[in-house]
Amino acid sequence: MKRFGWILVVLMMASPAWAAKKVTVQQLKDLLISLQQAKKTDAEVSIALKQIELSEELTQGTMNSLLDYISGPLGTEQIYALEAKSAMLAPPPSDLPSTPAPDAATQKAILDKAADYASKTYAQLPQLTATKTTVRFQDSMDVIKASSGMHSSATSNDAPSLAMTPQFFHLISSTEKPIEFANGAEKADAGKDKGQWGMNGQIVLFGQSPVLSTVLQEAQAAGKINFLRWETVNGKTAAVYAFSVDKKKTHYEVNYCCFPDLDQTGRMSYSGPTQGNMNPVAHGNMQFTTFWHNFKTTVPYHGEIFVNPETGIIIRLVTQAEFKNTDVVHQEDQRIDYGPVTVGAKILVLPMQTFVNTEVVPNGDTGAGKYSTRHTLFIAEYKGYQPVGAAH
Repeated sequence: MKRFGWILVVLMMASPAWAAKKVTVQQLKDLLISLQQAKKTDAEVSIALKQIELSEELTQGTMNSLLDYISGPLGTEQIYALEAKSAMLAPPPSDLPSTPAPDAATQKAILDKAADYASKTYAQLPQLTATKTTVRFQDSMDVIKASSGMHSSATSNDAPSLAMTPQFFHLISSTEKPIEFANGAEKADAGKDKGQWGMNGQIVLFGQSPVLSTVLQEAQAAGKINFLRWETVNGKTAAVYAFSVDKKKTHYEVNYCCFPDLDQTGRMSYSGPTQGNMNPVAHGNMQFTTFWHNFKTTVPYHGEIFVNPETGIIIRLVTQAEFKNTDVVHQEDQRIDYGPVTVGAKILVLPMQTFVNTEVVPNGDTGAGKYSTRHTLFIAEYKGYQPVGAAH
């Protein structure tokens, strides 16, 4: 009865001021089973999933098993969003190995192997091309128009309430494009992308993805890298190290497009008679033009490195940027999963999948922008790795 009572509470939550309820992966499974048994519609399942937040990582394997309890595209969409939102979290304790932490000497030995691999193997990878497929999820939020005036300048993306937008993620788009890698890092393409970012209600990340060798080097230089736990990734045990890089040591750059500045550029037109020395009566709409700019800065960051203890190969990197309260970007959490790929006659360990969770102030430096944020989730997969210049 307790379980069903909790589920009823979840389903009845409709107050705009309500915050997402944190649940475990097991509670998520219990919810989906009960919804299926109650023969809830796809829309009802979707609404229930929109109103929860996971306290643990929803791994891909577990997510795939939960799809058996979902009957339609709306619920499936929300499950994928939950996977992306929880990608930086630790999995349920029951999924973690029970092996004791290694002694200090073994911890250092594993870390030394990782540093050697990052600098001598990964950083020496050849230039490569690949195809990147990116799925974008975004919550609903007001958007500034290209020009505005005395009337409201915002449009709505059909959110039930702005207070609930962090929970209402929607699948916005799926895109595929060729990209290039240099030394194992995806090259930034700020000069190539001509999209109308910002004014189209979406953001784009122009900064280069985290460079594995640089992150490990900076973490060691900062002296803030410590063994955290053992974790099972793709059936193999990994040693997880937590790290932190402060402002003095960091070279972590972020570059987001775009955010508005509003300047008055039009003139008010007057019409109607004047009476004595009185000013004429004003008619019409005072016009403004919206100018768009990138947000670029270098920030401190922290995260986790997942290492194969036998080989030193790094199989996952998590970075979480640290922004000022006054920045128009509030969050950038990234996870890169690496795996073996056959490229020509060689097997190389390369990025296979990435998750990026962001929070920005879509209205930029305007007064209205201080009251709303937008969350965007990106899930990307890479395929078709080839040496630069190779025939496809």
